[in-house]
Amino acid sequence: MSNHALASQSARTDFMRAAGSRKGILSWILSTDHKRIGILYMIAMGIFFAVGVLFGLLIRLELIAPGKTIMEAQTYNSVFTLHGIIMIFLFIIPGLPAVFGNFFLPILIGARDVSFPRLNLLSWWLFVAGGLMAIVSVFLPGGPADTGWTFYIPYSVRTSTNVIPALLAAFTLGFSSILTGINFVTTVHRLRAPGMTWFRMPLFIWSLYATGWVQVLATPIVGITLLLVVVERALGVGIFDPALGGDPILYQHLFWIYSHPAVYIMILPAMGLISEVIPVFARRTIFGYSFIAFSSIAIALLGSLVWAHHMFTVGMSDTAQWIFSLLTFLVSIPSAIKVFNWVSTLYKGSIELEPPMLFALAFIFQFSIGGFTGLMQGALALNMHLHDTSFIVAHFHYVMFGGTGFGIFAAMHYWFPKMFGKMYNKARANVSFILIFIGFNVLYFPLFIAGYMGMPRRYYDYLPEFQSLHFISTIGSWILVLGLIMMVANLLMGLRNGSRASSNPWGGTTLEWTIQSPPTVENFETIPVVATGPYDYSRYERGEHA
Repeated sequence: MSNHALASQSARTDFMRAAGSRKGILSWILSTDHKRIGILYMIAMGIFFAVGVLFGLLIRLELIAPGKTIMEAQTYNSVFTLHGIIMIFLFIIPGLPAVFGNFFLPILIGARDVSFPRLNLLSWWLFVAGGLMAIVSVFLPGGPADTGWTFYIPYSVRTSTNVIPALLAAFTLGFSSILTGINFVTTVHRLRAPGMTWFRMPLFIWSLYATGWVQVLATPIVGITLLLVVVERALGVGIFDPALGGDPILYQHLFWIYSHPAVYIMILPAMGLISEVIPVFARRTIFGYSFIAFSSIAIALLGSLVWAHHMFTVGMSDTAQWIFSLLTFLVSIPSAIKVFNWVSTLYKGSIELEPPMLFALAFIFQFSIGGFTGLMQGALALNMHLHDTSFIVAHFHYVMFGGTGFGIFAAMHYWFPKMFGKMYNKARANVSFILIFIGFNVLYFPLFIAGYMGMPRRYYDYLPEFQSLHFISTIGSWILVLGLIMMVANLLMGLRNGSRASSNPWGGTTLEWTIQSPPTVENFETIPVVATGPYDYSRYERGEHA
């Protein structure tokens, strides 16, 4: 057989079984195939997520009653710090861009790979290295960091725990994020298929594009800031510590200039995913495509201007406070546009409540609660009362886990048949969804009430009047973990023993559903020519359901 024929046969082999020059695990961890790199991210992210869930469960067990329950105060501080670092930097931020962005971005725009495949692999290696550094810091002399995931000054330069390894881990993960952003932005600009104009791109690509710019422009700021904390701890240079002539408020400004845009790094890809799922299972063309696309860009821009609404209690001038309060209200408008358009797409649709759709609907419900409770904090008087209470904990988790987390679960169930060519058990998936949905809301909604009553966040102990709310919250954590275990087990059983999935089990209209499952090494035998928009369900809207 000629070399050309061998290459052609290899191109038609699915990426999971494709033979290359390397065998075994090396064929994965040294692969530059964007799909394999996406799977590698998924495996690493899944392991880190399990560790983060375990730490979260330990936090809830400790808080089930006042006083010491299962751990000392110092241990508690380290556990919630590691829970925050792992869940934010190793699950929420990379969950959709690194896993599903890597896997599907080239396919959705009709390309064979990302622009810089080797840089893509380096991003994964940096991600794993950063994650391992965070985990290893637990076992070093001095114990794990106890500063919280924000590393606030002056405590983070004075504590004797292993803050430097945690800071370097976060810095390394940030470097991985920057490289991924550069790759995605370049890929969208340069590798779109013929006919794939900007307004024929799937909305998931718009969200990844906006996210990529935030990653490239905002992440270096926090990287430099964390390195300055390392320098201050190691060399005693007075940058942020007031005892050395530094300014701790400067640290907060630099940290939140990145970390509030980072919220949109976390939520924008999930919003894009929901914009993919809703049209498919409502059998309707997306309502207001251009508004959703531009709202992603608007969120990226406006989200970079509101960082100081995390700092209303630090003593800013009245002028700064009302400006950032106004900007906080303005940044809610693009998100509200998305919710309005999703609900409008559902209106009079032929809705099918498949597992991905259930997670998408839960996303809209929970993200709306998280968004409204965030908007409330833009009101200065209310913010003074709620700042640093468990109300903030509940708000943050409704946006991050109730939003982005459920978006990740929706993506897993939506694209699982395409990624692996197998189908999971839908009945078990529905049961796991119900447990996760109930557990999540039982876990976090009581914290809104406790926070409004004055329960501070991050505290090891609390007054007896908060016990009933914490007890309910801890029961919710057990239900949530049960649902998560059932969901993961169902997906793994589907991967092992699931029935063969067709190339388009959901009836989608975007490019990934036009190729085989799992995809071939080069995605397309010939690069497609795109002639229409991505969500053409006109036949359903005319009543032609066949």
